[in-house]
Amino acid sequence: MRAVFGWVGLVVALAIVGVLAKKQLAATRTPVPSLQLPAEPGGAAAPAPAGTVREQSQQVQQQVRQQVEGLMQQARPMPDDSK
Repeated sequence: MRAVFGWVGLVVALAIVGVLAKKQLAATRTPVPSLQLPAEPGGAAAPAPAGTVREQSQQVQQQVRQQVEGLMQQARPMPDDSK
């Protein structure tokens, strides 16, 4: 009797793992949306570019480069020397 419950438990656990694996694999097959530009200040969202992975990678690199340059232009706050 104990062995029967052991086998049933094993089959149920295997079935649960199988269902979860099937759901996970199905989720990875969904199409990835293309990279979107940030919304413009006017409130209108920019259209998503349809391009290759190389173009999207270059776009992300350019955005990061612009953000870093913008941060480098800001003045660094100076600490107070009143100790």
